[in-house]
Amino acid sequence: QVQLVESGGGLVQAGGSLRLSCATSESAFTINSINWYRQAPGSQRELVATISSTGTTIVADSVKGRFTISRDNAKNVVYLQMNSLQPEDTAVYYCNAAYVRVGLPRSSWGQGTQVTVSS
Repeated sequence: QVQLVESGGGLVQAGGSLRLSCATSESAFTINSINWYRQAPGSQRELVATISSTGTTIVADSVKGRFTISRDNAKNVVYLQMNSLQPEDTAVYYCNAAYVRVGLPRSSWGQGTQVTVSS
């Protein structure tokens, strides 16, 4: 099973930036996609950004132009660069990996990292 460890969350003022990191136990080339989700209190988990094994990226409309997903293949790390943060970005951010093992679809989750944006 792919192991994921997130880091980089914290408290930031509105308009500030944070970079989240997701360290994976396997190469990104063996993982179909690595995804960042977020969940605010009382809300459903929301997909924020995705990067595929080929490097294709998708970012949710709600954060487009402010958030960027990227990866460092040599370090097996996926990043979520978050700029122009707003209070509504406050949430627990989770890294997720979707992959196939022994012909079956699998999914792994990190422990989550809290992002709090103050107004």
